[in-house]
Amino acid sequence: MKKVLREVLSTSLYILFVLCAVYLVIHFVGQRTQVLGSSMEPKLNSEDNLIVDKISYRFHDPERFDIIVFPFRYEDNTFYIKRIIGLPGETVQIDAEGNILIDGEVLPEGYGKEVIESPGRAYEEIRLGDDEYFVLGDNRNNSTDSRDPSVGNITRKEIIGRAWLRIWPLEDFGLIKHR
Repeated sequence: MKKVLREVLSTSLYILFVLCAVYLVIHFVGQRTQVLGSSMEPKLNSEDNLIVDKISYRFHDPERFDIIVFPFRYEDNTFYIKRIIGLPGETVQIDAEGNILIDGEVLPEGYGKEVIESPGRAYEEIRLGDDEYFVLGDNRNNSTDSRDPSVGNITRKEIIGRAWLRIWPLEDFGLIKHR
């Protein structure tokens, strides 16, 4: 009887340790999220399941072209996934030809699925604050992003983390390349 009780206690402690480890990983290191919608096509597709790295931005700042996850301000439990285009202190503008201008210079990038048709609020220069980022979806004409006042500029503290690993669908399993 003593041996059975010891075995039950040992197993219970092991299960408790595993549950605590999983809790810590989910809340401080990584988080699973699902892409809903086509705003990041062709890089990410609707219903892709990702692991978001929540720890690396504790050691360095987000960089241009990182794909980040942040909460939508006006709806609980709704998260957006977009690409960082503008960095703190920069000015961002989108001209009539759909070019993205950073501090007046055309940003050389090839992430957009197509030429931007609507610059939204970026038709005029947007000056980013010391902790603000300007984000766009890769599917530029089918994305609600920083061009829309409901999203606007994203602050550093709003960023949950960086898209790190695609876990579903299995045929696309692998690390997400940001550049």
